[in-house]
Amino acid sequence: MLASLLPALRELALPLRLRLWDGKELDLGPSPRVTLAINDPNLIPQLAHPSLDLLGSAYVEGRIDLHGPLAEVIRIGDELTQALGRHTSSAPPREEHDKATDAKAISYHYDLSNAFYSLWLDQDMVYSCAYFESGNESLDQAQQAKLRHLCRKLRLKRGDRLLDVGCGWGGLARFAAREYGAEVFGITLSREQLTLARQRVADEGLEDRVRLELMDYRDLPADEGFDKVVSVGMFEHVGHANLPLYCKQLFGAVRPGGLVMNHGITARHVDGRPVGHGAGEFIDRYVFPHGELPHLVNIGACISETGLEIVDVESLRLHYAKTLELWSQRLEARLDEARALVPERALRIWRLYLAGCAYGFRRNWINLHQILASKPLADGSHELPWTRADLYPPA
Repeated sequence: MLASLLPALRELALPLRLRLWDGKELDLGPSPRVTLAINDPNLIPQLAHPSLDLLGSAYVEGRIDLHGPLAEVIRIGDELTQALGRHTSSAPPREEHDKATDAKAISYHYDLSNAFYSLWLDQDMVYSCAYFESGNESLDQAQQAKLRHLCRKLRLKRGDRLLDVGCGWGGLARFAAREYGAEVFGITLSREQLTLARQRVADEGLEDRVRLELMDYRDLPADEGFDKVVSVGMFEHVGHANLPLYCKQLFGAVRPGGLVMNHGITARHVDGRPVGHGAGEFIDRYVFPHGELPHLVNIGACISETGLEIVDVESLRLHYAKTLELWSQRLEARLDEARALVPERALRIWRLYLAGCAYGFRRNWINLHQILASKPLADGSHELPWTRADLYPPA
């Protein structure tokens, strides 16, 4: 089987070396930069029509090993699947989302190890897209700029009651309280995140302004108790079927005249067709179980149907590509420390995930949008300024 496969592989002229289970090496192109070591001979027939899901799964399960710069590994893998893979374009079936399923999925992803995440995240452990005002910022600088960008868009001011849906390790909650004087209530489904987030709130002496709880968004009271609502990197876990309920909960939580910010990853295609030749299947299997990405049109429609008025939309796709590239580089620089914190299988998943997502965002397979909405007052007016000038003060 390998003999019949080699001509097609060599025709691609990729800088790739195959290392077989018996130690034999075959160069498929000039100056190989990546070595694919095949540990399981039974994988050979499947390589005739590879997908990123197949290659990623084989790596995670130890059927292959990968050697070389990870960004180059991902690029070569994509070229292989584009040239030889069999691609489908149908929309995936919708997932079932109940409280128990979502809590289990969140725990799987976020309760891995706080220490592991701290190896490659910024100092505040902000696990979402950073904001690069010039493109030359460090990760820490760009994450602080993102938190500031969110608070500016929300026109946050001292005394505002802010609801943070999916508060993570509490970086935004602490920033909003410390820098803007907001009173913050944050919720998460991750016990590990909550423990560390509460500790950091205490360490900064912010207990009087920040309260964090383990809570499902479906349990939020619809009492219009907040001036502003922010949800960052959370609605990807909600599921298509629950998007109307999710938006209804945000609407019910904010007072008339208040603002709602939804920041999250969005799909390229309206019907959810996969992009990336198996990348989505790999992520669903190993990284974000039951995750679903709506298109901007779909989440926009759900927001509008509740009665919220969308007033601003911004794509941060390339910002997230750069964020993920920095995360990947930081993890690659600390692999020995990471191996002491998580199992090898988990580390393989995360290495591929961070580098692969950076590649996917860079190539417009997926996007990320910040959607700002206002809850109109009874007469249809709102409290926003006439222009965006206040978001970008003169240098």
